[in-house]
Amino acid sequence: MTQPALGAAAFADHAREAVERVVAGNKNSVVVAARLFADCVAADGVIHAFGTGHSQAAALEIAGRAGGLVPTSRIALADLVLRGGEDPAVLADPLLERAPGLADRLYALATPRPQDLFVIISNSGVNNAVVDLALKVTAAGHPLVALTSLAHTHAVPALHASGRRLADLADAVLDNGAPTGDAVLPLPDGTALCGVSTLTSSLLVQMVVAESVALLLAEGHEPPVYVSANLPGGHERNAVLEARYAGRLHRGGH
Repeated sequence: MTQPALGAAAFADHAREAVERVVAGNKNSVVVAARLFADCVAADGVIHAFGTGHSQAAALEIAGRAGGLVPTSRIALADLVLRGGEDPAVLADPLLERAPGLADRLYALATPRPQDLFVIISNSGVNNAVVDLALKVTAAGHPLVALTSLAHTHAVPALHASGRRLADLADAVLDNGAPTGDAVLPLPDGTALCGVSTLTSSLLVQMVVAESVALLLAEGHEPPVYVSANLPGGHERNAVLEARYAGRLHRGGH
């Protein structure tokens, strides 16, 4: 039996294939999500991004990034401690994202307004914190974009008492194309190496941002976009734009 290829070149081949597949498979979803982003920004709304575990990387791609939209805010489980006054010991639980009942507190700490949009990122899309928050924001009337792996979410049991998954609740679903378990290079013991979801999720986020800014410009709006704070005058320029949303932009506990 031939051992599947490992190494940098093997992962690069998988990554290229995943990128092409994700771009092709999300054309309609990117358009729908971009429309929601553009409408939110045009209505003086804020885009709130939430992810747990490694899905926080995609939330960071949305909120506070050079080249990204200014009216963006990141929700994190750490908010419970850093802004919510909970005992730091709560964050020591490796299964905190599976705990029920966190959504009300996270939603309140995000201080959303009615015109705000939520983006929830979860590879599995089944943990309680993710589904609870999705139910909370949709019940409150906010549009919801889900970024998930459809292969993974349909391959595992729904953990939420409602039987719902993140993808079931969203107005737009972006499929990051990651396989069940995320990793793509098979190992001899039956496990696998090298997750691909961070790469493809970041790609999808940037595609949606690019499309939404194109919509805003075409419709006569001036998109509020960050420049790098490490360019001359960048910090000062960004601060002027952020001042329009005073008290509404949170950065995952900060």
